[in-house]
Amino acid sequence: MNKELLLEIGTEEIPAKFMKSILTQLQEGAERLLQEADLAFTSVRVQGTPRRLALQVAGLAQRQADVHLRNRGPSAAIAFDDSGNPTKAAVGFARGQHVDVSELTVHDGYVYADVVQSGKEAAEVLPGLFTALLTGLQFPKSMRWGEESFRFVRPIRWIVALLDDTVIPFSIAGVTADRYTRGHRFMGHAQVEIPEAAAYEAVMAAEHVMVDPEERRRVITEGLDAAAAEIDGKVLHDADLLEEVVYLVEYPTVLRGRFAERFLQLPVAAVVTPMKDHQRYFPVVDQNGSLLPVFLTVRNGGKEFLDTVRIGNERVLRARLSDAQFFFDEDRKRSLAERYADLESVVFQEGLGNLQDKTARLQAIAAGFANAWQLSEQETDMLQRAVHLSKTDLTTAMVIEFTELQGEIGREYARLDGEAEAVAAAIGEQYLPRFAGDMLPRTTAGTIISLADKLDNLVALFSRGHIPSGSQDPFALRRQAIGIVQMALREEREWSLERALTTAAEALGAESTGCIDDVRSYVMQRLRHILEEKGIPYDVLDAVFDNPSDVILHNVRRVQALVDTGLRADESLLQALLRVLNLAPGAEVKRQWDETLATEPAERALAHAVEEVRGQVESAYTTCQYGKIYSALQQLVDPINSFFEQVIVMDKEEAVKQNRLGLLRAIADLILPWADVRKLAR
Repeated sequence: MNKELLLEIGTEEIPAKFMKSILTQLQEGAERLLQEADLAFTSVRVQGTPRRLALQVAGLAQRQADVHLRNRGPSAAIAFDDSGNPTKAAVGFARGQHVDVSELTVHDGYVYADVVQSGKEAAEVLPGLFTALLTGLQFPKSMRWGEESFRFVRPIRWIVALLDDTVIPFSIAGVTADRYTRGHRFMGHAQVEIPEAAAYEAVMAAEHVMVDPEERRRVITEGLDAAAAEIDGKVLHDADLLEEVVYLVEYPTVLRGRFAERFLQLPVAAVVTPMKDHQRYFPVVDQNGSLLPVFLTVRNGGKEFLDTVRIGNERVLRARLSDAQFFFDEDRKRSLAERYADLESVVFQEGLGNLQDKTARLQAIAAGFANAWQLSEQETDMLQRAVHLSKTDLTTAMVIEFTELQGEIGREYARLDGEAEAVAAAIGEQYLPRFAGDMLPRTTAGTIISLADKLDNLVALFSRGHIPSGSQDPFALRRQAIGIVQMALREEREWSLERALTTAAEALGAESTGCIDDVRSYVMQRLRHILEEKGIPYDVLDAVFDNPSDVILHNVRRVQALVDTGLRADESLLQALLRVLNLAPGAEVKRQWDETLATEPAERALAHAVEEVRGQVESAYTTCQYGKIYSALQQLVDPINSFFEQVIVMDKEEAVKQNRLGLLRAIADLILPWADVRKLAR
């Protein structure tokens, strides 16, 4: 009969941002360890609150499956004498396998014993499995407490381990498992008995603990929407904030508070950021999207004394917004343009100049993009004005206090200074995308500034040896490289990555040009990784990224053409091209075929066929229509095959041989700028 398993680890409050990763590890680790232990199960479910991690396994087998083994012993020649009687070697082997010597069998010249290894009871296996599961969890930060050497995300205070109604005895970090848990910190009991694993959720619900994070998410979302609807408003939902709040509470109750309308005169970001990032409040807007002097928050408890809780939250927010008002009033005494001189006293990075120096570098990089993208004179002027002001908000009191407002406050202050909307918008977009899934810049100027800023950061920090590794990326350069790729793909503009990096390196100093190849390779690695995540076959990526184009967009189109065309499955074309590439010499060999040196009709036929398709191929490269290259190359299959069947490439006459090799090289030059098809043949 199958069993229900419960493992609950009770702790001090776990940081909300750690919870999702921990629960994922708990689920995957439990499934893997149960499978490795040969303990069958129906399902594994993980749940959690700030104070507990819960693992529930349904349909767990009572014992491990028996294992049937065929163990090999000595050779038959040693195990049996000439008369076929078992020797001491056979008797000893049988005794060691706990079988009668008559049960031994002979296969392939050796004796074998068929034995059955009986599975252990689940209750016997689980203690070691629990220990391995918990010690295998990884945390961004872990702790030791008391005299314990064991490390965990937070101190462990209790453990519940039940197989149906039986306690599974094991200990970790000085805590021994039993059947007693704890209810809600303020509304529940300090000790609560769980009679059996299947009763867990019902017992916790009675103790005002919603152990299911999805249930808490639903209650919070519905509560927020209902509270906003009562005043004809709408919640400014934020998925990251909601995720955090879900793991901050065990029993959520939504409440609504207010703040003084005078604070609405502040830039919206200056109001919303303290609410969301500092207080974990949800802003509310009216039906037109204008901010209301209202906030919603989630209490970890019931509806008792909500007015007292509301007043306390309003008091805290009032202090935050009063600070923001003070910073705003101080900042508005000077325009962003007047703050440009202050950038000279702000160091960008040690050895990399100040923010005025960085601004000058950004202007040089942006000028290169303006030229490559053929911006008008007016657009270029707006771009350069936005770059000139882009870092000035870093000297404002508002950004110094609320660093996450960089760019956003610059945009709002630029508007208040009377700068053009294109300038203000570009300043606000310069740091986008800031994280995975974040929006990309919407304006051309904002895109260019964002690209310039990220390119400068990569070149500057690579030049100082700050190259990201698999586990270390303190300057978030991986994220910035991904941002460059994402913008390049979205814009669909053909710009040279190497030229942009060269401009960035020259603006930084001639000694920085040595890192250009490393940065270029790093960005291309990020592009390849993005394409891998989209399911592009590895051999296609190998074929393209063995010699990647300097234009990010071209690589994507090359990959897509390989996927969309029939080249990978066109055996006749693929084999013909492989025959060429396997003999074609390096790029240093001359490509001009001399008809006067041709002695074979098949050689001349191939040369003429190449000339006929050359224009089609070159046109396809010019327009990035790589699919047309496939159609053009198909015309060469028969001439290539005839050439190899009727012509000896390595002719004894050196001039003839080199002429034929040059012809093959000319064909290779038509293929390789698209893909090294040799990678497709593996």
